[in-house]
Amino acid sequence: MSSDPVVGVVGSAGADAQEAEPRKRIKAKVYERELARLQEELVRLQRWIRHNGLKVVVIFEGRDAAGKGGVIKRITERLNPRVVRVVALGTPSDREKTQWWFQRYVEELPAAGEMVLFDRSWYNRGLVEPVMGFCTEEEYREFLRSCPEFERMLVRSGIILIKYWFSVSDAEQERRFQNRINDPTRRWKLSAMDLEGRARWVEFSKAKDTLFAHTDIKQAPWYVVNADSKKAARLNCISHLLSTIPYEDVPWEEVELPEPQERVGYVRPPMSDQTFVPEIY
Repeated sequence: MSSDPVVGVVGSAGADAQEAEPRKRIKAKVYERELARLQEELVRLQRWIRHNGLKVVVIFEGRDAAGKGGVIKRITERLNPRVVRVVALGTPSDREKTQWWFQRYVEELPAAGEMVLFDRSWYNRGLVEPVMGFCTEEEYREFLRSCPEFERMLVRSGIILIKYWFSVSDAEQERRFQNRINDPTRRWKLSAMDLEGRARWVEFSKAKDTLFAHTDIKQAPWYVVNADSKKAARLNCISHLLSTIPYEDVPWEEVELPEPQERVGYVRPPMSDQTFVPEIY
């Protein structure tokens, strides 16, 4: 790849701009069984990371409503938040806007024995910001130049860097947006930025193609997840994540529960002195 990027369209608008194929149906019992099995493996991976002091970074990018959050939730559901944590940074402050672009992300990188999941990442500068006009052309070009070198430095430092792009078709994204509009429990997920991004589908596709051309590097390649089926995407992504890091069982220490302390010299205060939550159910 050229070290001096030329910003523009690379290839087609990408696989996620095609018409949706029939969604892969996975029976609920099969999905729950496989998810439970994979989550058990994630616990083993977590212990291996902790035991060996590994530093793991997983990046989740893709279209709005592509299912990134759902996958992250299933990955972390059974794990220790002190070992595996999610980073989802908000809008940078006025001070942060004057910093080196990668600076606030560097602060979130893992120490030994940790895995960090970035729910969107430094790739905002390569996708959202240029399409929405939140950065200058010069800042965008500099990002495309510096991002591959930044990631190579992370890998050389010993960080395991894994990048996922969630690809969702035009028709499926439209269906999910409609569901969000009509479901009060998910209405909050539909932001003004999501709607604007929907209106600029082609621009995002071009930005994604350009991004891949410059940042799909040997040391940290992009892995594309077909996300038209949420259940299949979750299982496929977790299965692939497990395959990228060789791990083994770390034996658990023997645990023997101590005998409870005798209640000598202790009198519990009257129950009436405490305020209880009403037992409605």
